[in-house]
Amino acid sequence: MQLNDAQRRDWLRLIRTEGIGPRSFRTLINRFGGAGPALDALPTLTGRGMKRVVPPTKAQAEAEIEAAARIGVSFVAMGEAAYPKLLQAADSAPPLLAVRGSSDILNRPAVAIVGSRNASAAGLAFTERLARGLGEAGLVVVSGLARGIDARAHRAALRDGTVAVLAGGQDRIYPASHGPLVDEILTEGGAVVAEMPMGWEPRGRDFPRRNRIISGLAYGSVVVEAARRSGSLITARFALEQGREVFAVPGSPLDPRAEGTNDLIRQGATLVADVEHVTSAIAPLIDRGSFGQAPAFPGPDLADAPIFWDELDLGDMPGQAVCDGTATSEDVEPDEPQDERGRLIAYLSPTPIGTDELARASGLGVRLVQTTLLELELDGRIERHGSGAVSLVG
Repeated sequence: MQLNDAQRRDWLRLIRTEGIGPRSFRTLINRFGGAGPALDALPTLTGRGMKRVVPPTKAQAEAEIEAAARIGVSFVAMGEAAYPKLLQAADSAPPLLAVRGSSDILNRPAVAIVGSRNASAAGLAFTERLARGLGEAGLVVVSGLARGIDARAHRAALRDGTVAVLAGGQDRIYPASHGPLVDEILTEGGAVVAEMPMGWEPRGRDFPRRNRIISGLAYGSVVVEAARRSGSLITARFALEQGREVFAVPGSPLDPRAEGTNDLIRQGATLVADVEHVTSAIAPLIDRGSFGQAPAFPGPDLADAPIFWDELDLGDMPGQAVCDGTATSEDVEPDEPQDERGRLIAYLSPTPIGTDELARASGLGVRLVQTTLLELELDGRIERHGSGAVSLVG
């Protein structure tokens, strides 16, 4: 299938209509034979006791297409050759995907890596090793551009290919400090994708929607660090529902950032301590060009997750109307300023880590790190190991 310009505009108008999500979009297309006839039929449908919906005008849709084109974004429709095949097989895949960068990379075998925003230095170091190894094995690394694990995964995979999935519009990079990282991804032949309108500032509930795309683009998802209430576990849940592989990196039982990943392993996720643990599991799936049945374990219990799972209705995604850039946002990923001591403690964990990696992760100078570690040692907060490694006590 290949849409012409008028059809693509109609697809955009239909999916940007408030109350119409991926599932209802497909229902309307199948019933009326196209987005144009479906748009024509909307007044008659809403006149039968349904809420009246008003799709964006042709001018509004064309304005979004033009705004996207100015920054190199194109809209790829489900069923077109450039649309990622694995994502297309996932339930509630976006009918239209806004793509910036290489569309070819979207159909290369991929693995998702997700984890804590407040990652430990040890978690970041392992993420880098894993992402680089997957890239060397010919796999694309997919992640969500968040701070912590996501950003380290993207940076480690730049040379071999990485895809960033946005929660907001293509012109609303979040966090804004990762704008240079997006530029690097595009320069190195990667891609940035989004389903929300141009100008859309991400809200809290937009991130779980993004996570289903992250898992849908990949043969499997690796969770590196995740607390028991972490949003990263939502990616694992989507991967399970999509029949993809779920991997988890074990951590110390004393580290709250490992509670979610250790639970995943206990429930049946594949333990990952080396790149080969991932590549050997997905190699048969790549050879078949498909994915398997949903793994036979229940997945994480998200009943108490901070993002309300019960309210995540992907069949009815309100607020998707064409955005003029004035949308407001909750501050879902606030910056919390810390002194040097607090910043260093945040990167420490019960897993020993070298001072050089601590300095790299925290952005502090080696001499300052060493001085602060001495203070923490005198306070009984850290333990020293061989080769200059340290770990957090308690």
